[in-house]
Amino acid sequence: MAMMNMLMAGGSAFWSIWHDYIKYVLLAIMAVCAIFIILVVLFQPGNSSGVGALGGQTETFLGKNKSKTFEHRMKKLTVISGIVFGVLCIAFAIVATLAA
Repeated sequence: MAMMNMLMAGGSAFWSIWHDYIKYVLLAIMAVCAIFIILVVLFQPGNSSGVGALGGQTETFLGKNKSKTFEHRMKKLTVISGIVFGVLCIAFAIVATLAA
């Protein structure tokens, strides 16, 4: 934290002008990312195995090629967008504490 303050001390004029804009841009990107996460989670199919699990049939063609399915892509998008959202939250917290 002290190192960040020392780095910002040299460009305090820059920081005093742009920190509000940076906060608003980060908030806007966070809002878009949050809406994207909600939509991706809503589009994911359920994890139920269906009627095939009752008869003992567990191995299917889609089970062998799971990395190419829609479900796998949606899970991957959820993880990536969650990581991006977490990084943006940390960046916003740093910007907000430096502004104080």
